[in-house]
Amino acid sequence: MFTPFSVRGVTLKNRVVVSPMATYSAVDGLPNDFHLVHFGARALGGAAMVFTEMTCVSPDARITPGCLGLWNDQQLRGWTRIVDVIHAQSDARVAIQLGHAGRKGSTRLGWEGADQPLETGNWPLVSASPIPYIEGVSQVPHEATRDDMVRIQADFVDATRRAVPAGFDWLELHCAHGYLLSSFISPLTNHRTDAYGGTLANRCRYPLEVFRAMREAWPADKPMSVRISAHDWVPGGISPDDAVEIARLFKAEGADVIDCSSGQVSKAERPVYGRMFQVPFSDRIRNEAGVPTIAVGNIYEGDHINTIIAAGRADLCAVARPHLADPAWTLHEAAKQGYAEAWWPAPYLGGKIQLERNLARAAQLALQV
Repeated sequence: MFTPFSVRGVTLKNRVVVSPMATYSAVDGLPNDFHLVHFGARALGGAAMVFTEMTCVSPDARITPGCLGLWNDQQLRGWTRIVDVIHAQSDARVAIQLGHAGRKGSTRLGWEGADQPLETGNWPLVSASPIPYIEGVSQVPHEATRDDMVRIQADFVDATRRAVPAGFDWLELHCAHGYLLSSFISPLTNHRTDAYGGTLANRCRYPLEVFRAMREAWPADKPMSVRISAHDWVPGGISPDDAVEIARLFKAEGADVIDCSSGQVSKAERPVYGRMFQVPFSDRIRNEAGVPTIAVGNIYEGDHINTIIAAGRADLCAVARPHLADPAWTLHEAAKQGYAEAWWPAPYLGGKIQLERNLARAAQLALQV
């Protein structure tokens, strides 16, 4: 868990990253004081890298009106402020995840009705095929035309170029969870009869075109990862076998790491939940496609991470909800494991000493029982 990991010109101090987690707290896509505190606290909390939540490449690429963006210079200035503070106050790296909501856009904030359309102010949706996310409830998207695809690819490239002066260390392309690029990859959501539909290679064609253009715009010494849904959990959808091939395709285009999530493509899904339930996908992709991976999904103890990394099932572990409940989760896990070399912010060293002392005392008492 506390061994470093290097890719291209970036070295992460340990194997823990803070997952992209939607907070729906932006106005007009602008990062604000909440985001400075949110991301900053988790950077100070010991994780090697903090991911932004899915950051949208245009106003109509948002999931909700509260989603973050990087389509104008005002947003660039907001992100630069956050990245500069994290770099100045911690040794954490910062990754931006760029995405487009596709058919899952124009919905309410997560706690106001997840996946439910806005009551007013909706914007038009686009997807690989005109299939709504929730039949009879969601808006019906229009099928992406070639002009749409050219425009959206340009939006991704423009956001990528803005991410460079903002100072981000790492860039991730979101191709999972039924959002626009994911909708091209899955046969459940791609019924096209042109060169972008049919076989798996054809369905991956547009996401690969977008990734290739972004890789050209992103500095060669900085990593890029791709988040995929490695299992649709629906018969006839993407399978773990498909996921290995998808990873190979992105690796061939220069992807350094595959972020192995699953599901959220169809409401007909039947996931099999459990502790570390998505790690097998990471395991297969890492060891069959020969590409570094990020494991995600119900990873919530330090022992989980130690086991996953030591067994060669992933290179990094993305921890989500534990970091929402405890911004310093990684530092607390270091103390539990007796890893005294973990970096702590100097103003918090008194807390480190007391925490380690209390844990040692508790261990001694347990031996006496």
